[in-house]
Amino acid sequence: MVGYDPEAKCVSTVEAAAAGSASGFVTRVLISPLDVIKIRFQLQIERLSSKTPGAKYHGILQAVRCIFQEEGMLAFWKGHVPAQLLSVGYGAVQFMAFESLTKLVHNVTSYNARNSFVHFICGGLSACTATVAVQPVDTLRTRFAAQGEPKVYHNLHHAVVTMYQTEGPRTFYRGLTPTVIAVFPYAGFQFSFYNILQQFSERMIPDEGKEGGNVKNLVCGSCAGIISKTLTYPFDLVKKRLQVGGFEHARAAFGQVRIYRGLLDCIRQIMQEEGPGGFFKGLSPSLLKAAVSTGLIFFTYELFCSLLCALKNADSPKRKEG
Repeated sequence: MVGYDPEAKCVSTVEAAAAGSASGFVTRVLISPLDVIKIRFQLQIERLSSKTPGAKYHGILQAVRCIFQEEGMLAFWKGHVPAQLLSVGYGAVQFMAFESLTKLVHNVTSYNARNSFVHFICGGLSACTATVAVQPVDTLRTRFAAQGEPKVYHNLHHAVVTMYQTEGPRTFYRGLTPTVIAVFPYAGFQFSFYNILQQFSERMIPDEGKEGGNVKNLVCGSCAGIISKTLTYPFDLVKKRLQVGGFEHARAAFGQVRIYRGLLDCIRQIMQEEGPGGFFKGLSPSLLKAAVSTGLIFFTYELFCSLLCALKNADSPKRKEG
């Protein structure tokens, strides 16, 4: 049901946006702790090892214990309000754009709207559209998740005002270039591999075993998330490093800090000081998060679309009788 299907004209563009928002909301609540740990790992200059002097975080379980002991349980949902705004807005724009683009491809070109390459291009374009729309919220979310104690920003309003007054309006779009560069192939791979895996499962699973469609959507989405995240992870790390520029004083408690003058300077410094492995810091929690979040996004999106279709089909006989 992801993408335009001329044989199943059930979900409108507005309904796709509503289903995308709902899937984003549910997924964000569940994966926020993994997101906080991933961001902490990405922003740590020191090697993620107990043998490295000054390294605050060494691994996932150690990071969980450390954050819980120092900051409490709620720390795993730091920045949850801007994160929810990000997820709801991103989900709405992305799925609305994706459904519209695949429908456009079907109507004005000779390509099959269910083709995996079409899903790659449309998925990438829809994600870029959503990214530009919610990038300021993403920057706020990163700042909240990255700050330790004492807090620099007390609430969302305080963060917006402080960042605008001290760093200017452009600070809300820090890291946009690597974000757009990374999000196109990442989302493209997500939608493309999800489509490929769905088609593969259709061929491999016999008709009598297709009742568990929701589980299949979850598994296909999880696998697509792992593949796409591994292929595009370095761009995500560079984006996070750039987004906390001008925020160095709040990072002192977590170890070394660096000042980057742009995308190329950030890549150069990471390569020189941390080596190629520096671009994959935090990959473990990221893959775990990608598997859970992408699986849940596609699972809940398909579920909400199915519910909307069922409601519309249930209303149709009543309208005819009326």
